[in-house]
Amino acid sequence: MKLVVAIIKPFKLDEVRQALTGIGVHGMTVTEVKGYGRQKGHTEIYRGAEYVVNFLPKLRIEIAVASDIAEKAVAVITATARTGQIGDGKIFVTPIDHAIRIRTGETDSDAL
Repeated sequence: MKLVVAIIKPFKLDEVRQALTGIGVHGMTVTEVKGYGRQKGHTEIYRGAEYVVNFLPKLRIEIAVASDIAEKAVAVITATARTGQIGDGKIFVTPIDHAIRIRTGETDSDAL
């Protein structure tokens, strides 16, 4: 099993969710986050005053998937979240040692 964590632009969430559902990923956790990478923020003008926005709004998507579809999930997220502009985000994949569904007690792949 793998944990796929993707940091994406907020307006791409619906596209990514639909694409992941299409390949059989049925659950995800989404968190609103702020951060920056190479983009390093930008300047905006509000009521005539210029100010620097250092932390940009992003969404963090977490999905737990079977190891055999992890690469497919990464490919789907990459294809649907890409705009070609700076700040499209990152994807991290880590192994999951053990998973348990609290309600039924199912473990590992059955718990996903």
